[in-house]
Amino acid sequence: MKKVALTVAVLALGLAACESKTADAVENADVTNSVEADTANALEATDNAVDNALDATANAGEAVDNAAANTVNAADNAM
Repeated sequence: MKKVALTVAVLALGLAACESKTADAVENADVTNSVEADTANALEATDNAVDNALDATANAGEAVDNAAANTVNAADNAM
């Protein structure tokens, strides 16, 4: 009977030790998932910013082309 009681006590202690390790592992996984999500969001925001900058550059180039065409048209109309 003492052996059974001792075995049960050891198993209970082992399970208790595993429970805290499991909680730590879950918490670490949550932190890792949060970091991965934050990194993905930051990369997406950076990608969007680069796309916006390229669009703005293209728009500025088109504005210059339009201004040049308008100048030529104005000169032609003045003649």
